[in-house]
Amino acid sequence: MSHNADTEQRLIDLEIKVGFMEDLVDSLNEVVARQQQHIELLLREVSALRLQQDDGGGSPGFRSLRDELPPHY
Repeated sequence: MSHNADTEQRLIDLEIKVGFMEDLVDSLNEVVARQQQHIELLLREVSALRLQQDDGGGSPGFRSLRDELPPHY
């Protein structure tokens, strides 16, 4: 009888572990889904900033702040 009780206890322990693992997988899946949403939002924002830079610059290339005179000069 002790063999059956031992096997049953091991089965119960495995079922408990599987339950915790399912919860962990669900939580990690939610995190990944949120991260994907953030990545997509950031990609849209970067794309919009690139369009603004292309449209609004007027001067080609990179402008250094050193090239601009401060207001008191």
